[in-house]
Amino acid sequence: MTKELGHGLPRCARNDAAEHQSIAWVKPAGANIEPVFAQARAQNKPVFLYWGAVWCPPCNQIKATVFSRQDFIERSQLFVPVYLDGDTAGAQKLGAQFKVHGYPTMILFKPDGTELTRLPGEVDAAKYMEVLGLGLAASSSVKQSLATALGGGGASLSSAAWRLLAYYSWDQDQAQLVAPKKLASTLHQLAQACPADQPEAASRLALKAIVASALDKTALPDAPAALATVQHILGDAALARENFDVLVNYSAEMLPTLSQAGSTERRTLLMQGNTVLDQFATDASLSTADRLSAVTAKVALAKLDLPKGVKPRLDTALLAQVRTAVADADKITSNTYERQAVIPNAADLLSEAGLFDESDALLKAELPKAVSPYYHMLVLAANAKARGDSAASLDWSERAWNAAKGPATRLQWGSGYVNRLLELTPQDADRIEKAATGVLAELEAVPETFYERNRRGLEKMGRRLRAWNGQGQHAALLKKLTTQLDVVCAKLPAQDEARAACAGVFKAR
Repeated sequence: MTKELGHGLPRCARNDAAEHQSIAWVKPAGANIEPVFAQARAQNKPVFLYWGAVWCPPCNQIKATVFSRQDFIERSQLFVPVYLDGDTAGAQKLGAQFKVHGYPTMILFKPDGTELTRLPGEVDAAKYMEVLGLGLAASSSVKQSLATALGGGGASLSSAAWRLLAYYSWDQDQAQLVAPKKLASTLHQLAQACPADQPEAASRLALKAIVASALDKTALPDAPAALATVQHILGDAALARENFDVLVNYSAEMLPTLSQAGSTERRTLLMQGNTVLDQFATDASLSTADRLSAVTAKVALAKLDLPKGVKPRLDTALLAQVRTAVADADKITSNTYERQAVIPNAADLLSEAGLFDESDALLKAELPKAVSPYYHMLVLAANAKARGDSAASLDWSERAWNAAKGPATRLQWGSGYVNRLLELTPQDADRIEKAATGVLAELEAVPETFYERNRRGLEKMGRRLRAWNGQGQHAALLKKLTTQLDVVCAKLPAQDEARAACAGVFKAR
């Protein structure tokens, strides 16, 4: 349920050097993480696993707001901190092993390797530290608490256990606790089982359940009760603030589930929601990126009931709020690494408001000084596509791929460029061939190349190319690409599942 930045772009302060000097990060050697857990067992310390990427805006947000905190640095002495960058050797295979999907994902393990909990990167820094503390003090895993709660023993769980359930990163669960199709019903059960003396946990679980139903497009078990719950949370400043991340990220998804367009309930929810979002937008206890996200949520609510395909005409006051929020964020964010989170958020806000030229100007001004300008180029490509300028969109997408660094990132950006070519200029077979062969030419014949994000990116590119081939009009090119990939596959260990994954990229399923 984690929300990416707009246009379907990839999701996921101090600089990296300062951060690594302050925290004794352990970096696994390749895909072998057993020495890390051996160290944890020897020291009787839990393991904190951070899986991220240099370019990822939410990752830089975590670095800027959490990892730079003195209390986090001090607390890091209580666990073995593991830094797993998605572009390092073995990272994608470890990602598959631990069932991590998006950047960033943060998991707390017992010394013996048992997963305790997945930490919610979307909450504010103070709440994150609270949840981290609960996890470090926990004797039982979230999985055990979930089984107890669903088995009728919810009353026996401690307040801390319920809070860990409520603040578990359900968005990043990846079927570790619950199958995706059962997530909404499970969260509804948990919310119902939560004792009355745990109002914060109950409210958050109820909100998460409503969001899961909205995303799955499943009916709410008790729609009137769900509506009352949301209205109560919106009307309670403290509860709303506790759940700011859910309200900011998913208000536009929840409202259609709770009310009909034009109804009294919809008007009331919109009024309450906008009031709360305005409070978030000026809340100094929230990060700059989070305050921007609150204004983005207001824009989403303003466009909620527009017919599909109709360009929004936002009122003057909201446009002024958008521009002011962006200008303030640009002005007050001085650190290069924090800007990697803030500027894409600000550009996305401008784009969502229909201010594409202003979004472009902000991004282009940032390119010479950005940590990872190739991410900003993807936003520029998305802006051009939204304006209907296919040529510019493809140009920015190609430039982003050319500038990208790191094997996993280059594969993601390159396969994304091929997919965009197939979508926007399917008649240009020469350009598609050049791009696709270029992506395959960079593949390393090592197993981790065909795990996790890498595998998904290749398989998606393969599906798009097969669909483009249609009735066989591009069969020669598909055969050429298959032969090119076969050379890589043949170098992989015969017993490793990576070899089958490699061989299956261009095969129909």
